[in-house]
Amino acid sequence: MKNIILIGMPGVGKSTLGVLLAKQLLKTFIDTDLLIQQRQKATLQAIVDNHGYMRLREVEENEIVLLKEENAVIATGGSAVYSEEAMKHLRENGTIIYLKMGIRELLKRIDDYETRGLAKPKNQSFEGMHKERTALYEKYGEFVVDCTDKKHENIVAEIVAHINESGNIFRETL
Repeated sequence: MKNIILIGMPGVGKSTLGVLLAKQLLKTFIDTDLLIQQRQKATLQAIVDNHGYMRLREVEENEIVLLKEENAVIATGGSAVYSEEAMKHLRENGTIIYLKMGIRELLKRIDDYETRGLAKPKNQSFEGMHKERTALYEKYGEFVVDCTDKKHENIVAEIVAHINESGNIFRETL
């Protein structure tokens, strides 16, 4: 069975939506940020503080490439798209859904920008990060869901509808 992979900016709701989607589809849920923290025995912010943001990206890539999960909903870290190898591995093992949201709404949701454990240069603004990453999300996303001003239930319903319409491998379980 293939996986459903969620990509998008920090604050868009990948983890929350992933749990809801996995529950509805009766699938396993994996949050790669939590996986990294458990295996590294450190928070994302501690990794950035002690080893730099590029180290966090390396760890993220390694963890994603090692994923052998099947039949799961996977919420990736917002910086997963910086790794072509990680994204290739995810695409080979599932459908990548880009959760898109306007920057104004994202800024309302993010109140811990400086301590959130983001894999970004220290001087990069949220706006700069958004612009840089959006191009990558659009490159790798096979299906885009605009989450701006939508309730979680509506977003999950939109994803499930896409799965049904596309004949995705999860179809028989819905």
